Amino acid sequence: MYKTLPTGVKSSITRSISKMFETYMADIEWNENRFRLEDFIGKWKQYIETGASWYEKVPEEVKKDPAFHEEVANKMNQTIEKILSEPPSEDQIARIEIMQERLNTHFDYSCKAEAAYIENKLHELK
Repeated sequence: MYKTLPTGVKSSITRSISKMFETYMADIEWNENRFRLEDFIGKWKQYIETGASWYEKVPEEVKKDPAFHEEVANKMNQTIEKILSEPPSEDQIARIEIMQERLNTHFDYSCKAEAAYIENKLHELK
């Protein structure tokens, strides 16, 4: 079912997963102990029902099909895995390390998205 959707819709689904995962992780300050899959799914569901243009392009019979939900769940897992496995860029690392030295802080980060969150947080501390 998912595979039969237009390419643009599939891309929009992936972007919505990425956007809401990064938003959710920022909300919990990238604290893995605070991560609750059901909370993330709830936030994503609310977003797609109120703010995602692709949602109305998916036929109702597709939305109701359990196979579609399973395929979207697989896409969600793949997207999250990709986000978490993408390393921070050398430029990000350098900027963060410089700011942490100036601000006398030490924040750990392990992926590019988390590094972007830390970098924003450090800018706020200036």
